[in-house]
Amino acid sequence: MTFPETQTILEQVQQALEKDDLNKAILILQSLRTEDQAEVFEDLDDEDQVSLLPGFSNEVSADILQYIEDEDAARLVSSMSSEVAVPIVNEMEPDEIADLLGDIHPKQAQEILSQLEHPEEVTPLLLHPDESAGGLMTSEYLALRREMLVRDGFNAVRDWGKDKRTLYYLYIVDEHDKLCGFTDLQKLIGEKPLSRLGDIMETDIVSVSANTDQEECSNLMARYDLIALPVVAESGTLLGVITIDDVLDVMVEEATEDIQKMGGAQPLGVPYLLTKATTVFQKRIVWLLLLFLTASLTGYVMRLFENELKSVVALTFFIPLLIGTGGNAGSQTTNTIIRALAVGEIDLGDALQALWHESKIGLLLGGALGLAAFIRAITWDPSTSLALTVALAILSIVIWANLLGALLPIIAVRLKIDPTVVSGPVMSTLVDATGLFIYFSIARVMLGI
Repeated sequence: MTFPETQTILEQVQQALEKDDLNKAILILQSLRTEDQAEVFEDLDDEDQVSLLPGFSNEVSADILQYIEDEDAARLVSSMSSEVAVPIVNEMEPDEIADLLGDIHPKQAQEILSQLEHPEEVTPLLLHPDESAGGLMTSEYLALRREMLVRDGFNAVRDWGKDKRTLYYLYIVDEHDKLCGFTDLQKLIGEKPLSRLGDIMETDIVSVSANTDQEECSNLMARYDLIALPVVAESGTLLGVITIDDVLDVMVEEATEDIQKMGGAQPLGVPYLLTKATTVFQKRIVWLLLLFLTASLTGYVMRLFENELKSVVALTFFIPLLIGTGGNAGSQTTNTIIRALAVGEIDLGDALQALWHESKIGLLLGGALGLAAFIRAITWDPSTSLALTVALAILSIVIWANLLGALLPIIAVRLKIDPTVVSGPVMSTLVDATGLFIYFSIARVMLGI
C-alpha cells in the first residue's frame, strides 16, 4: 500500500505501462528515493515487475530487491535467468543475498552462488537458521588489528568505507581474529596518530553467538542502545555483525507475529493481501475450533446451575456484565505480564511477586467495579441481596482474572510455549467459564438457592 505522496507516481507508472512505454515508467521510478521506488514497484502487477526490473541499473535493481518483501524478491529472481540475476544479486549486501538464496529453489540458488564475485562472504551465512544471529548477521564489516596505529586505522577506514553506506563501530581483533574490543570514528579522531588501537579500544563489548535467537539480539541492542552487534564463535572469533536496520525489521516481524497470536491465530508469515484465503483459513481454524470447544465449558457451567437460574431468573441479566468484565481484566493483566517478560522486566523467579502484585491490583479494581456493579444491579432489580451477589461476584472474578492473567504467561514460558498464545481469546474463554462458576456459587450462598 502506498503513501499519498507516492500514489500519484504509481498511477503515472501504470499509465506508462498500459501504453507499453517501459522507458518512461523506468524514468519515473528512477526519480524517486530507493524506499519509494520499492514501495511503488511492489504495488505493480507481477508481470510489470518482471518486465521492469531488468531495465534498471544493477545497483537500483539490487536496492529494490532488498527493500521489497522477501517473498516478492524470491519470486522475481526465480523468474530470471542466471545471466540476468547474477549481476543484480552481486550488488546486494551479503546477508540479503543469503536470505534471498534461501528462499529460491536450491538448484538455482547454487547456480547463482557459484557465479558471484565473492561467494565466500555469502556461504557462511547460509549455514545458520534465518531467525538466529548467524542468519541475521552480515559478513561485510571492518575489523582492525589491535597492533595497528590510529593513522593506519584511518587509512583502512578510508579504503574500506568509501563505497559503504554505513560504518558503525570499528571492531578490533587479535592475530587469530578473536574479538578484543571496539572503537568508533569519533574516538579515533581524538587520538594521537601513533597510538596503538589496542591501547585505546573499549574492551567491555556486548556480543552474541551465532545460534542466539533474533529476538534476543534485538532486545540486547535496545537495552544497550547499540547500532551494531558483533556475532562471535565459541572461540571468540568474529564471524559477522548485525546492524540496526536488520534489527528494526526483526522487531516489526516479531511484533506482527505476537499481535496475530494474541488474536487467536497462527502468524501469516507474509503480507496480509498476499495471503490466500485458504492459507488464512488454515491459520485460523485450529484456534477457532479449540476456542469453540473451550467455550462449551461456559454452557456446561450454566447447565450445572440450571435450577438456580430457574429459581432466580434475574441472575441471567448480569451474566454478560460479569464475564465481559472478567475477560477484560484478565486480558489487561496478561498483556502487561507478556510485555514485562518480553523486555526482561520480570522472569520466572518473579512469579510469586507478580501474583502478589496482581492480587493487590485485582482487589482495588474489583472493589471499584463491585461498587459500580452494586449500583447498576440495584437500579435494574430492587433486591439488595441480588445486588450484593453481583458486587461480590465482580470483586471475586476480577481478582481471579488478574491472578490467572499473571500466572498463565509465566507457566507458558516455563513450558517453553510462546506466552502470546494464552492471551486474548484464550484468556477470555477461560475466565468466562470459571467466572460463571464463581458467580453461581456466590449466588447459591447469598440467595439461599
